[in-house]
Amino acid sequence: MTGQDDPFCLTGKRILVTGASSGIGKQIALTCAQMGAQLVITGRNLERLQATADALCGSSHLVVAADLALPEGLDHLVEQAGVLDGVAHAAGISKLVPFRQINQKHLDVIFSANTYAPMLLTKGLLAKKQIAPGGSILFIAALASHSGALATSAYAASKSALLGAMRSLALEVAKQGIRANCIAPGYVQTPMLDGLGQGGGSMDELFALTPLGMGEPEDVASTAVFYLSDASRWVTRNYFILDGGLSTPMDIYA
Repeated sequence: MTGQDDPFCLTGKRILVTGASSGIGKQIALTCAQMGAQLVITGRNLERLQATADALCGSSHLVVAADLALPEGLDHLVEQAGVLDGVAHAAGISKLVPFRQINQKHLDVIFSANTYAPMLLTKGLLAKKQIAPGGSILFIAALASHSGALATSAYAASKSALLGAMRSLALEVAKQGIRANCIAPGYVQTPMLDGLGQGGGSMDELFALTPLGMGEPEDVASTAVFYLSDASRWVTRNYFILDGGLSTPMDIYA
């Protein structure tokens, strides 16, 4: 099968990946480039973002440093991005805070990064017709949005919000042939997970309960390629869980 015949091929497509300076976002960018895409990558840390750019296959990729929690950062990225065939919203943050300790500041920080930024970025791109007909919008949610976990109420809520937003958005852009979907990863070995500082106890138990073990960023990136490629041209309003078998349909939807 040639590249042109391969529905998973991304040759000729421009893909924007947020949070591309580390973790899942970085790997999505690397894998998309391997599949032939031209990348627009963004993140807050220019040095780490440039390291991602230096590792990308191909050429003519664009690096845009921006803080998407700020209106000026969103505007700058929209201005620089150009017309896109796909967007992978991989930027996000997590912080463990028990429900009894959450406050307005914590909620503002978590929702600003995980919910408002991807929604407002998508709105900005659509307003300027910068997502091409037949394009794909992919939100990286989290298993926590359905299953929950101790001390993740704000994080889980912020990721749950993406599900409702995505399903409504998908209806609005369907006439342009644009798709909108979510991926909900379980426990993936990333710097963000390491930073939570849950190296023992209940976290170890969760890892042990995952039949296929801890996930790697490559596992999520391969799924992202499906949603960003023409292989998923008849898939929209979809919420795909990949968690190594940790959850079951009864756990999630009961």
